[in-house]
Amino acid sequence: MPELIAPTTRLHAAWIASRDEWGRGVHQDGAGMRPQDEYDTPAGFARWVARLITEEDTSIPPAPDWVHCTYRWMVEGDRVLGAISLRHGLNDWLINVGGHIGYGVRPSERRKGLASWALGLTLDEARKLGLEQVLITCRVMNVASARTIEKAGGVFEDIRGAGDDRVRRYWIPL
Repeated sequence: MPELIAPTTRLHAAWIASRDEWGRGVHQDGAGMRPQDEYDTPAGFARWVARLITEEDTSIPPAPDWVHCTYRWMVEGDRVLGAISLRHGLNDWLINVGGHIGYGVRPSERRKGLASWALGLTLDEARKLGLEQVLITCRVMNVASARTIEKAGGVFEDIRGAGDDRVRRYWIPL
């Protein structure tokens, strides 16, 4: 049975296996990966996990142009299946492109309902934060993600962005 857990260094090897399935350098929505992060060494991975955990702590101001964010990993046993993030607020980029929630499921685990399951649990967490509605986006061509968002109650608003960054924007009332 899958579960959502906070990022942990205990799953370094499992996370690397998941990352390698996506492909090195491939962006994983919801994972909190940034170009300066280093994942392969235990020390680099520990720094990244510590940053993810720190970004959730509302007693620590977020980095400039960032917002507080809760990251969770979809896991089953010691296997990392995907990630989901809940941004506690919106900045200019998030209101137009990123949204409150981002998620990604590793290729071999798609089409099994994991995104819907994780999104449902994350919407519960958004309610606990006091959010009245959340913005969720997906790339225009990502039909599976659009269906997941609509199934969760997403109401389509519009399409924004340019080129490969064009996204469908949905609001989910909480």
